[in-house]
Amino acid sequence: MAHKAVCVLKGTEEVTGTVYFAQENDGASVKVTGKITGLTPGLHGFHVHAFGDNTNGCISAGPHYNPHNKNHGAPTDEHRHVGDLGNVTAGADGVANINIEDKHLTLKGPHSIVGRTMVIHEKEDDLGKGGNDESLKTGNAGSRLACGVIGITQ
Repeated sequence: MAHKAVCVLKGTEEVTGTVYFAQENDGASVKVTGKITGLTPGLHGFHVHAFGDNTNGCISAGPHYNPHNKNHGAPTDEHRHVGDLGNVTAGADGVANINIEDKHLTLKGPHSIVGRTMVIHEKEDDLGKGGNDESLKTGNAGSRLACGVIGITQ
């Protein structure tokens, strides 16, 4: 049975977007697609954060979603946070088109990302290779430009 979710990103600036999640069946990779506008051109960290709480803006979403207590890493790393989706690239027009397939995400079960927060960051994620403690937690991706809670859709 296929599972689907959606996230509407809203920020304090002009950064907005919509992200779609689809998983064909339990245990399958999750396809992440969508578009974010209003970004500065270049790379921006893109992560699932632990809490579906945006009461104090994006900061109340907590740290990256990390149920297995691992260091931050690249999407292709075996040892990484579940929420580590690396970077999205905004073109000269400030638009990032998203097309990711990830084997660590799931939309069902005890480690589901549904109900958690998706965040787009100000800076490039160094994928845990920055050589400092912050890199192993956040990838030095900087402030949170926009966020939204991931919800079930049909």
